[in-house]
Amino acid sequence: MANDTVLLEVRDGIATLTLNRPQAMNSLGQEMSRALLARMQELAAREGVRVVVVTGAGDHFMAGGDIKEFRGMLAAAPAERESAFRGMIGEYINPAVEILRGLPQPVVGKVRGACAGFGFSLMLGCDLVVAADNAYFTTGYSLLGTTADGGGTYFLPRAVGARKAAELMLLADRLDAGEVLGLGLINRVVPLAGLDAECDRLARRLAAGPARAYAGAKRLLNASLTSTLADQLRAEGESFGRCSATGDFAEGVSAFIEKRKPSFKGG
Repeated sequence: MANDTVLLEVRDGIATLTLNRPQAMNSLGQEMSRALLARMQELAAREGVRVVVVTGAGDHFMAGGDIKEFRGMLAAAPAERESAFRGMIGEYINPAVEILRGLPQPVVGKVRGACAGFGFSLMLGCDLVVAADNAYFTTGYSLLGTTADGGGTYFLPRAVGARKAAELMLLADRLDAGEVLGLGLINRVVPLAGLDAECDRLARRLAAGPARAYAGAKRLLNASLTSTLADQLRAEGESFGRCSATGDFAEGVSAFIEKRKPSFKGG
């Protein structure tokens, strides 16, 4: 039987990746981990995708790991549990997150309800995030006596600084959408009833944008925190040069001079 715990749909250049266990608040277990990697691999290989939206089915984004599944593993010896979790994270979760971050397309997180644990890390891995006003957020890991996965300890200090990241990881307090917006971890908060429409508008705007310029901007931003100023300046020059050779650059310049909206084709 097909694993439908993560769905992928592509329409009009917009790929929607849906965490699909609404009956369990989209919590993550072994089966969903495998599906997430499979869908990410499929997404990376798809042509014609201009923007990616990551969301959860039902009332929640993702409530973290599947605690019921974890409880079922407690009967195993400690060494067996360690091996099982190392395997799930190393074989499925880590490669999926690396693919997500390596995508050239803009990735938009659409968050409602719970965003906790791995869901929190996954949200941090998106380029832009729009949240409903009913969304709530927590790292959650320390409440289970464990540490983060999914890149949480990589993304969080880069977004809020080491001191605040330590507070969020160690205390695992629950934050509402307004608090998380104030920390700069999400971009917009909208009423729950308007979340789908707002994300659709944003996705369509990005899908109509200059795809190669977006890919270059993502590449530069991802490299910036480990590059020297000289290396970053050099990379910027190279990227600008590549962009100047595209049809989208010619269209952008022409549209500016002609005082009209550009019509980018992605080339």
